[in-house]
Amino acid sequence: MSEYDHERFDRPGRGSRPRTKQRPSHDDALIARVITVDRGRYTLLLDDGDGERTVVAMKARALGRGSIVVGDDVRVVGDVSGAEGSLARVVDVEPRRSVLRRSADDDDPIERVVVANADQLAIVVALADPEPRPRLIDRCLVAAYDAGMDPLLCLTKADLRPSNDELARYEPLGVPTVTTRRDGDLEPLRAALRDRTSVFVGHSGVGKSTLVNALVPGADRVTSQVNVVTGRGRHTSTSAYALRLPFGGWIVDTPGIRSFGLAHVDPDQVLSAFGDLAEAATECPRGCTHAADESECGLDAAVAAGRIDASRVDSFRRLLASRERRAGD
Repeated sequence: MSEYDHERFDRPGRGSRPRTKQRPSHDDALIARVITVDRGRYTLLLDDGDGERTVVAMKARALGRGSIVVGDDVRVVGDVSGAEGSLARVVDVEPRRSVLRRSADDDDPIERVVVANADQLAIVVALADPEPRPRLIDRCLVAAYDAGMDPLLCLTKADLRPSNDELARYEPLGVPTVTTRRDGDLEPLRAALRDRTSVFVGHSGVGKSTLVNALVPGADRVTSQVNVVTGRGRHTSTSAYALRLPFGGWIVDTPGIRSFGLAHVDPDQVLSAFGDLAEAATECPRGCTHAADESECGLDAAVAAGRIDASRVDSFRRLLASRERRAGD
């Protein structure tokens, strides 16, 4: 059943009057993009031909408890003037082109949609202050591959520590990487983001909001300092927020994360992101997990035959293993 199967909300409860099965068609509904969500209110960006404006809306009861997230394209009716105090109504959600999901932890079966309709996951990692946490990076990569999104590794604070170790760690996976430093040139990052919809994720204090402020003049995202005792940053962004890039494209700034559960991820979905490995895995026996302790894994046979590089298989297996390890280390 679809998350937005409206028919199931038309069944009357006990003691209620029968409801009509004729639902309004909302032919006059306009399409808008959700740019932030705050306590049941949705801020939308709407362009109906008379100019672009922001509109505040609530969700129609017929949509039930299905979530609406940043990045969703929605159909909206009512007062769409955008005037102060006005309130429109979201009546439907357009089909999503991609969905970035996470669970609270690896044993939590409930998936949570983080962002919809993005095509790139920019994993922002500080090279120092705070220290890089490779397990979280690995988990974010798994989430990106599962969502069908392209990953981008953005290494910040290169003025504090060289990026060689982190670059070498992800080179076998072919993950595109950009490196930034205080007051440095951001053109390589702009080139990687241009004309794409990118989600920024990372620990608090790694510099996400600083980058957003530099990329989008006037964004005024609040920044923070890292606690010298814990080595962790303070959460400054409290909700995801989508911003248009002046040079083309969108970025979604998200609150700092300390865990990224992957209970919903199928290893074969991750494998499908690596064409050469997926081809080799066709030789695997039924039920193969592609882990290092699998005695007849087709990946090992392909390495022995020289068809794929062993370091690439090892890196892929490290990603799979990250699903069984907590990311807050």
